[in-house]
Amino acid sequence: MLGIGKITKKVFGSPNDRLVKSTRPLVQKINDLEPEFEALTDEGIKEKTLELSERAQKGEKLDDLLPEAFANVREAARRALGLRAFDTQLMAGIFLHRGNIAEMKTGEGKTLMATFAAYLNALTREGVHIVTVNDYLAKRDAEWMSQVYSALGMTTGVVYPQQPDEEKKAAYKCDITYATNNELAFDYLRDNMRSELGQLAQRGHHYAIVDEVDSILIDEARTPLIISGPAQDRSELYISIDKLIPSLTEEHFTHDEKTKNVTFSEDGNDFLEALLHEHGILPAEQSLYDPESTTVVHHVNQGLKAHKLFTRDKDYIMRDGEVMLIDEFTGRMMAGRRLSDGLHQAIEAKEGVDIKPENVTHASVTFQNYFRLYGKLAGMTGTALTEAAEFAEIYNLGVVEVPTNRPIVRIDEHDQVFRTAKEKFAGVVIAIEEAHAKGQPILVGTTSIEKSEFLSGLLKEAGVTHNVLNARQHEKEAQIVADAGRFGAVTIATNMAGRGTDIQLGGNADLRLEQALAADPNTDKDALLAEIAAEKEKVKEAGGLFVLATERHESRRIDNQLRGRSGRQGDPGRSSFFLSLEDDLMRIFGSERLDKVLSSLGMKEGEAIVHPWVNKSLEKAQAKVEGRNFDQRKQLLKFDDVMNDQRKAIFFQRREIMESQDLSEIVQDMRHQVIDDLVDIHMPAKSYAEQWDTEGLYAEILKKIGVDAPVIEWAREEGVDDSDVRERLCDAADKFMAAKAADFGPEEMRGIEKQILLRTIDGKWREHLLTLEHLRSVVGFRGYAQRDPLNEYKTESFQLFEILLDTLREEVSEQLARLPSREEIETMQRAQLEQYKAQQQAAVAAQQAALPKATTEGFDENNPETWGDPARNDLCPCGSGEKFKHCHGKI
Repeated sequence: MLGIGKITKKVFGSPNDRLVKSTRPLVQKINDLEPEFEALTDEGIKEKTLELSERAQKGEKLDDLLPEAFANVREAARRALGLRAFDTQLMAGIFLHRGNIAEMKTGEGKTLMATFAAYLNALTREGVHIVTVNDYLAKRDAEWMSQVYSALGMTTGVVYPQQPDEEKKAAYKCDITYATNNELAFDYLRDNMRSELGQLAQRGHHYAIVDEVDSILIDEARTPLIISGPAQDRSELYISIDKLIPSLTEEHFTHDEKTKNVTFSEDGNDFLEALLHEHGILPAEQSLYDPESTTVVHHVNQGLKAHKLFTRDKDYIMRDGEVMLIDEFTGRMMAGRRLSDGLHQAIEAKEGVDIKPENVTHASVTFQNYFRLYGKLAGMTGTALTEAAEFAEIYNLGVVEVPTNRPIVRIDEHDQVFRTAKEKFAGVVIAIEEAHAKGQPILVGTTSIEKSEFLSGLLKEAGVTHNVLNARQHEKEAQIVADAGRFGAVTIATNMAGRGTDIQLGGNADLRLEQALAADPNTDKDALLAEIAAEKEKVKEAGGLFVLATERHESRRIDNQLRGRSGRQGDPGRSSFFLSLEDDLMRIFGSERLDKVLSSLGMKEGEAIVHPWVNKSLEKAQAKVEGRNFDQRKQLLKFDDVMNDQRKAIFFQRREIMESQDLSEIVQDMRHQVIDDLVDIHMPAKSYAEQWDTEGLYAEILKKIGVDAPVIEWAREEGVDDSDVRERLCDAADKFMAAKAADFGPEEMRGIEKQILLRTIDGKWREHLLTLEHLRSVVGFRGYAQRDPLNEYKTESFQLFEILLDTLREEVSEQLARLPSREEIETMQRAQLEQYKAQQQAAVAAQQAALPKATTEGFDENNPETWGDPARNDLCPCGSGEKFKHCHGKI
């Protein structure tokens, strides 16, 4: 019997169905316009763009321009690429324009679909960012889709790491800019460290379309992007502590696999303290619990994490003597990415490679807060529905499942659960051999490099030819993925999320054609295309692509992404998950109950249990993990939001300073505020004259404002109060600074003020970030005192921010007061020049003194006839190394 929910869904349709249905009239309008746009010349398409852009800039709503804009893009794409967008792609484009996430199955044409919403939103000429997960995809998509944008009369740019500044600025000025999430966020931080407007790369955050949106906004959301500089080198401490960690036994620490955390037990602390005393790392009279031990405790904790939480070939690999992190979701190496807080250094010590110094944070931002800067945000992926609640709550993004152009005919089999990993892998090899025997291409998903290489070894023993794709073979990625759909192909891949290249049955025709022409320019294209088409039919008859996963991931999305590789565009396909009770997810989340069930069934070795109930219990476990991860991300975001408000205030202030031509008023206000604060401290309101600390005030004013004011004499005058002293000090300070400005000239003085302000803000912000990092690391302990750590963090960080602003005013006023006069600067420059000349002459003399003494044969100092006939500028024949005119030829 159907439940009430199912009955209402049957009658009214699901909310998703209703959203999809609402776009049909718009899609019909676009289709009705098709003949009109087909009649346009190539120039006519570009003119249409100019007309639509003019209307958008005059204030016409983009929603009203949508049918014409989409019809224009469809026609331009048909001419430029030979691709006519499906109705489902138009629907997805509408959802992107409305600021949603369009969930589209693999192979449904997300790259082309994005051009519709990007073009429409670029008509305002404020720039659109299309965000990809790696540089290869950014360049590939920009190159491919630029043909469409070019046909529409729009410009396309691509941003990549180590790009020359001028080229980067030009890319951001384009109508459509392709870039990775990392590069966009780093450019935002770099822009907010510049000192002139002309150096800025980005021109604002109008609209962004994020590809693989779940990977970027969920999986990587917790990772802060940090621009840093080197700090004090503590390599020896890391190495010393690393030698102690292997001495620890299991009773010395607790390892919680569910929360991925490791902490010392009480026994562990005592044992460690004794070890640290023994090795002279901790002074004999000092305990681990003393405040002075904070640094050592921090290093010991990081050493423990490096050994117990980070595994080589799973979390990182070693390449050219460097620890290279691996993205747990995509299986790719994360070049240039380092773990913060000394954890990366602890792993380097564990691996015995050179330890790079720790860094001090100059600027940082999380992806969560960077992408919330955009006026409008949209995303696309194959898997987002399982995280719909998080997208809605954190980014205010809805998720819409877009129907496929052709029905999915892939067969998704129930999971097969074995008792041991050995039995599971034996079952995997048998399944691969069976499918391989009939020529069915197979994609095998593994969760780590170690497991992919273990399975590769088993297949070699079984004599099955195969390819392996993991972080070690990332250079061959596109080629391996392109060949994965060929007849008889077997591919083992570590995490297939966001690979960006479709697996096409029979192989990727474009890539095969490109390779064949490169090898032999006289290749018969038609014959090759016919051969590929025939191979595709053979693969279809064999059952299409078989996706075989060897483990379930913590997140259902990653499993769905792997499944989605098969059955693209209505192709046949099949997917199956082979699991064991020894898998991480099964072991950590409820394998005991399943083990009892399997034991009671009296299963023989090598047998698997296959039942929908098993699937359901696993999905519940995964949903539990996803919920916990969401809570962690939400909590981290609450903490980061506190810093984000302050970051935005500082960055806004910097921008205002850069845009201002004259900062004299701001600087004067700062100076007056410093004077007010000093007077308040030394001459409190409503206090008696004998209670005033006029000597202290005099000293502070001289130090911070640079004015030698007769404060003590003023205070002795009859009827003078704190407000009179305040006023006189402000006048004296203003006159003192006016004289400095006159000395330098108004224009130069304004430039000096701007540079001092920006430099001081940056220095103070760096110190503030470090203080907040330390506050974050200790504020959790306030929970033991029944105080909410988040509220404590909010209160204290706000107080710290107020201190930052106070000290900023003082430092700027002090630096400007101490500014030497033009005459003093010129004197210093002359002295530096003289010193430089003297150093150069001394260096030349030392060089000449070091030259071998080449004395002319028969030279007699007292007999000029033996000197030969040297010219005045030749080297002296005595061998001194000096010119003849300066030595024996001196007149």
